[in-house]
Amino acid sequence: MLKFGYLAMITFTILGSFWLEIFLKVGVLRRIKRALLSILPVASIFIIWDLYAISRGHWHFDAEQILGIFGFGGIPLEEFLFFTVVPLAAIMTIEAVGVVKRKNEKWKFGDER
Repeated sequence: MLKFGYLAMITFTILGSFWLEIFLKVGVLRRIKRALLSILPVASIFIIWDLYAISRGHWHFDAEQILGIFGFGGIPLEEFLFFTVVPLAAIMTIEAVGVVKRKNEKWKFGDER
């Protein structure tokens, strides 16, 4: 069961924020190309950082907590998912706050009124 630890964290991230797309209609998935154009350049930097840290022995992944599916440079699938799912969840959360604020007059402050 420990083998699914990292994947479970990613799954909980998805469950914790992707419902915003359905119930608040934040529209992030409708504009997925736009989101990916924001996420992928930054994710690439972090993947390069991971590659460097792994090659220098500063970073490793516990084989007991990952699925064992690896991409280039020995980076596990879960790490690639992490660098895309977590920022996507953050964008959905930020967009949800905007939706709620626009719908609720008492949440508007300063020049938003």
